[in-house]
Amino acid sequence: MARRFLPTTASLIALALALPLTAQEAPQEAPEAAETPAPESPAAESPAAESPAAESPAADAAAEAPAPTRDSVVATVNGTAITLGEVLVAASRLPAQYQMLPPDILFPGLVDQLVQQELLAQTVPELTPRAALALAVERRSLLAGEAIDSLMSAPLSEEAVQAAYDAQYGSQEPGVEWHARHILVATEEEAQAVLDRLEAGEDFAAVAQEVSTDTGSGAQGGDLGWFGPGMMVPEFEQGVAALEPGELSDPVQSQFGWHVIRLEETRPKPVPTLEEVREEIEAQLRREAVEARIAELTAAGTVERAPEGSFDPATALNPDLLDD
Repeated sequence: MARRFLPTTASLIALALALPLTAQEAPQEAPEAAETPAPESPAAESPAAESPAAESPAADAAAEAPAPTRDSVVATVNGTAITLGEVLVAASRLPAQYQMLPPDILFPGLVDQLVQQELLAQTVPELTPRAALALAVERRSLLAGEAIDSLMSAPLSEEAVQAAYDAQYGSQEPGVEWHARHILVATEEEAQAVLDRLEAGEDFAAVAQEVSTDTGSGAQGGDLGWFGPGMMVPEFEQGVAALEPGELSDPVQSQFGWHVIRLEETRPKPVPTLEEVREEIEAQLRREAVEARIAELTAAGTVERAPEGSFDPATALNPDLLDD
């Protein structure tokens, strides 16, 4: 049986479209009134019109109202409070395009949505087994996410960041980057024929555009731009590294076919500074902190799994079991 969900973002848009277009529906002034200035009133120029006593009671009440908090009640449904915090959480879960709605549409739309959800929720006397399981999974995921967020947001000491940088880059020597072209074909015989044409003086770019099966670089005359170690498959990288600028390679085989390579130029690749890789280092340290915490909890906890073979893996793809 397919599960039916309460619409969320779709219903928000429907609610937004259903809200009265107050500004657009307001009656417009007649052109004559708009063009004819109203006579000045002596009362408008009197000191009494500008005095604080002329301010509305509603404005005074708004000024004296306490600042809203996450516990501020925005609505009650049969005695159950809906708080501003719940509205904020609901808003944070919306896709970006819905969060860009004007606040005077978004806020009441979200409140209406939460009210409707609460009304419907109160008609369910108890959770079905499927709903109870879904709630348990959602609770576990939410709490685990909170734990991970706490670990990921914990401050990192500069000493730890520097130590991680030194471990990864401290002994690294400056490398090299290559600028090369290639022509890719299906067989060694075709590659040798391409090499013969190039050695006979044909233009590399023209031949690449004609025969290369790598249509992306082929359209650029075989130009691969600049790349460094680890960016190409090993066989190709080895072929490039063996060349001097201006040299052609013998046919080189890789998983993609057969290459004829010409090295255009090289340049040194300096070791990156700490500031250049700081974000990468910090992300790595935070991932390691999460992994270490999980390992610590696993070692300290008691985890018992069903014996191997107790369940057919296909049962994980059988939602009908939820309705048993």
